[in-house]
Amino acid sequence: MSDTATRSGFADRLHKFQNLMARRVRRILLVASSYDYFILEEDGQLDELILNEFTDVSLRNAPGMTRVPTGRDALAELHRHPYDLVITTGHLGDMPLSEFTDAARETVPDATLALLSFDIRAITGSTTAALPPGVDHGFVWLGDYRILFALVKLVEDRWNVDADVEEAGVGVILLIEDNVHYASAFLPLFYHELMTQSQRVIGEGMNLTHKVVRMRARPKLLFSRTYEDALADYRRHKDHLLGIISDVDFPRGGRGDPEAGVEFARMVRRENPDLPIMLQTHDLDYAAKAREVSAETVHKDSPTLLLSIRQFMLDNFGFGDFVFKRPDGTEVGRARNLVELERLVKEVSPESILYHAERNHFSTWLKARTEFDIARRLRPIRAQEFDSAEAIRDYLVRELRTFRHDQRSAAITTFDAETFDHREGFAKIGAGSLGGKARGLAFLRQILYDHGVRHRIEGVRITVPAALVLTTEVFDRFLDTNELRDFALREDDDAAILRRFTEAHFPRRARARIKRFMEKADYPLAVRSSSLLEDSQYQPFAGIYDTVLIPNNEEDERDRRRNLINAIKRVYASTFSRRAKEYMRTTSFRADEEKMAVIVQRLVGAPHGDRFYPQFAGVAQSHNFYPAPPMKPGDGIVAVALGLGRQVVGGGRAVRFCPRYPRHRPGGESPETLLEEGQNTFHALSLSGDGEDRVRTYTLAEAAEDGALDSIASVYDHANHAVYDGLGRPGAPVVTFAPILKHDRFPLAETLRILLDVGRRGMNHPVALEFAACLEPDEEGDRVFAVVQLRPLILGQERP
Repeated sequence: MSDTATRSGFADRLHKFQNLMARRVRRILLVASSYDYFILEEDGQLDELILNEFTDVSLRNAPGMTRVPTGRDALAELHRHPYDLVITTGHLGDMPLSEFTDAARETVPDATLALLSFDIRAITGSTTAALPPGVDHGFVWLGDYRILFALVKLVEDRWNVDADVEEAGVGVILLIEDNVHYASAFLPLFYHELMTQSQRVIGEGMNLTHKVVRMRARPKLLFSRTYEDALADYRRHKDHLLGIISDVDFPRGGRGDPEAGVEFARMVRRENPDLPIMLQTHDLDYAAKAREVSAETVHKDSPTLLLSIRQFMLDNFGFGDFVFKRPDGTEVGRARNLVELERLVKEVSPESILYHAERNHFSTWLKARTEFDIARRLRPIRAQEFDSAEAIRDYLVRELRTFRHDQRSAAITTFDAETFDHREGFAKIGAGSLGGKARGLAFLRQILYDHGVRHRIEGVRITVPAALVLTTEVFDRFLDTNELRDFALREDDDAAILRRFTEAHFPRRARARIKRFMEKADYPLAVRSSSLLEDSQYQPFAGIYDTVLIPNNEEDERDRRRNLINAIKRVYASTFSRRAKEYMRTTSFRADEEKMAVIVQRLVGAPHGDRFYPQFAGVAQSHNFYPAPPMKPGDGIVAVALGLGRQVVGGGRAVRFCPRYPRHRPGGESPETLLEEGQNTFHALSLSGDGEDRVRTYTLAEAAEDGALDSIASVYDHANHAVYDGLGRPGAPVVTFAPILKHDRFPLAETLRILLDVGRRGMNHPVALEFAACLEPDEEGDRVFAVVQLRPLILGQERP
């Protein structure tokens, strides 16, 4: 399988979304007399007001605006510079509007021409007739400068809707209104709600890029004045419509039709029974006809018309919270985000689940929040296809959980206590670099997702444990605030450096976020270095900096937080240790070039009384430096041991095998070899006691008490001088991993073959990875295989 064929994951979809809204209004030419411009400005600078409007909704593409007073000035300006949007108030002073529009069309044929008048009759001659020739849009000034912002967005939506729907499936809202006055009042309201909705959802963006993407993927508004135009828009985008808001009386077949809106709604309802539709009318006699087509009605003369439209959008277009209701309309729950939606889907009554599923509310809400992938999966699902509401509930929970995991699998998110997944989340604190080790983990998460590796092996969940990364920005702030940099570079006494670092103040903002993290992090933690230079393709920095394991089981959260921060400080201090400085001198780098990020990662394992450890852990390399037949260098090599990975990383006794030939032991299987090379102790994290290093050494007898040898050990029969696979005979246990490697108790070799292959192809370079596994099924019934590090293998400088 080629890399091109497999690159279909989150990163590619993110890149695709970055192509949305490709055509923008960059330059606006406003043709207005000094008096008209004065009215438009009111008490402020119009261009500043427009810029502020764009800034308030986090848009970075505010257009520039140039004002000229006359038609001739405008035409001269159009010859000098390209403009995307030309707006005139109609008071040109030196030529008729039709003459100006003809000349402007000839000069800038691709530009949009809009008329923004203070007198509605200047636009139409009445309130509902066609626009003047050459004018694309006509609106009346009602004193709300936001009409200019809405006009810009309306033009951009029309330009981009076809491509954006095709590219990403963005949602579409259809507005049908031929009355210039009402349209001029509606548009600022519509775009205010659209942008407010975008602000809501970008707050859940996983990082800055994802937030910008969400803003670009907001629903598009299509504005039509006639039945025929509206029908064309509907036909093109009916599968992506969030809803329709329509007048009742508008032109059809070239003349006014008092029932055009009802007929349009009836046509739509035959094809789309769930689509929200609102009809506006001056005649409430149409209310009964609206009910016939399951449309809501609002009186256009109502003093609360705009409020009614806004509430309809909130209730039906997926804007705002997802409000769980019973069929009688009673509210039973409210979800602000995907996490809360999943939780409430599990909790609300079956009748509420059925009510929303029958009306396609889940898909609509998700689409409005730019979650197109899962909205698309849920859209074709009909409630009638399930045996019960409980079956629908189970399906929704499974889809939401899978989607949330996939969404965050490859993304580097900014830490948010409300949405962080303490099982498999990956987030950062600070805006600096992740460092080499964390960058490797982030890349690993991406390729696991892109290659569909997570559940490729039945019954096994391949994962990267939850990690919180403190970027190098936090490290720099810690050093600079406490004036530690010069001291640490000059000091050679490791104890003095550690003492000063431990006494120093930790950055306040990072401390506050760690506090939120620790409120739910009730599991043992590995605090690991991730310096700029670690895991580079040119220098093996492995083992140079500290890793600190902490039980994180103190009753007082303040104690747990203090222990974590002290562990982070200890990793920081190791950046300037004598060992690190001496090693740095052997490279082409200087000590003052190094910066340290820190990974706070969930420790893989399970508690066994007073100790915590995984069933096994190890290191795998895609290149074997000393292959013995039938093995080849590219087949790789693995070293695995009972307990924490320190046993392997530290060069202790371990079982070595080739993932392609797992039953072939490089050192042979004679009893003498197995006894001489076999593991007789293991490492685990002590959950009691004290001290900086809580990792202790334990005996195999203690592992046997824990039941940890069942899947990895054999028995040495002294009387027969033989080793038998498994623990079914009396004798001394020997760690051979035979039940796994020879009898397939766990697909270890297959899992590592897959991981080494995708890692090597992802880096275009031989790789090394560290792993740990627990064989007891978790709450989802899976056995967990966790990868805790991926890095390039430095050929010629490293040995297994």
